[in-house]
Amino acid sequence: MTKDECKKVVLDIIADIAPDEDLSNVKPDVRLRDQLQLDSMDFLDIVMELRKRYGIEVPEKDYMQLASLDSSAEYLTPRFNALAEKS
Repeated sequence: MTKDECKKVVLDIIADIAPDEDLSNVKPDVRLRDQLQLDSMDFLDIVMELRKRYGIEVPEKDYMQLASLDSSAEYLTPRFNALAEKS
C-alpha cells in the first residue's frame, strides 16, 4: 500500500465517523484536530476502525503518530505492507 492509499484509508474512516466534516481541503501536513472538529472520542474511533477494518493495532504510545495525514501515512504504510506480506 502506498502512502497516498493510507491517507485515503484515514480520510475514509474520518468520513464515516464525522460525516458532516468537509474533507476536500484537508492539508496533509497539518494536525487533523487543528483542521477538523474531531474530539478525543473521534480519534479513538479512528484507531478502533483501523483495528476492526484492517487489523492494524495502534498502541496508545503511538497515537501521536496519527496526528496528521502525512504522519499517519508514514506510520501506517509499513504496517499495511507487513500485513499484506503475511497474507
